[in-house]
Amino acid sequence: MEVHTHTRTPRKNWTHYFWEFLMLFLAVFCGFLAEYQLEHKIEKDREKQFVNSLLKDLEADINSLKLNYQNQQAGVILMDSLFLLLDDPPLAKLHGDDFYYFARMGPRFVPFANNSKTFDQLRNSGGFRLISKPDVADRIMSYYLQFPLYRQLEDIYSREFEDYKRTASKIIDPAVFRQQEVGTRSIARSNDNPALRSYEPGLLKEMGLWTVYLNGTRKSILRLNDSLMSNANELILFLRSEYRLK
Repeated sequence: MEVHTHTRTPRKNWTHYFWEFLMLFLAVFCGFLAEYQLEHKIEKDREKQFVNSLLKDLEADINSLKLNYQNQQAGVILMDSLFLLLDDPPLAKLHGDDFYYFARMGPRFVPFANNSKTFDQLRNSGGFRLISKPDVADRIMSYYLQFPLYRQLEDIYSREFEDYKRTASKIIDPAVFRQQEVGTRSIARSNDNPALRSYEPGLLKEMGLWTVYLNGTRKSILRLNDSLMSNANELILFLRSEYRLK
């Protein structure tokens, strides 16, 4: 009878297992590092995209703030001129054309609409975690935290304007306002020295008081407007420097 001998598998040295484990560990670890590096790069690219988008928003804000400043400053000048007429009834009788024009155009107010699309997206979607530099996040927040005060001043102006209109309705002849209208957008001075409904000094003083209040609030808005323009320009320079953007 033939006897088969069993071949024995050579026993592997412990160093063999060690090197197998080490190679497997290195493969897994390098894969982890590659994935981490890729994720880190994606986040850095997204951060840069957000910053570029934010720069566009800030540039749009500056253009809007410049236009808003011009409109507000023009309104202040008209209301100052109106106050001089309200403070001097005989002078108001001589300058009816100016009075009606100042009274109508002076208090006109267009609210400032800032462009906060990118900031809102960062805040609402948790995107601020992508901003890796604490100083950058702080400077961005500092700029946008000024806008609630701006809205408060606009609300104050709106309430004062309502009181101004209630007083003006006792002095202004609405027919003259209708005559000033040119088409649907333009307002022109009249040229026939129209009379007021009343030259009673008490009413004129009351209307004059509201012109002072309106201009006071407007001047506060102008100061904040200046601050926002300055801060927006500084933030643009800061972001371009931090992220090496042109």
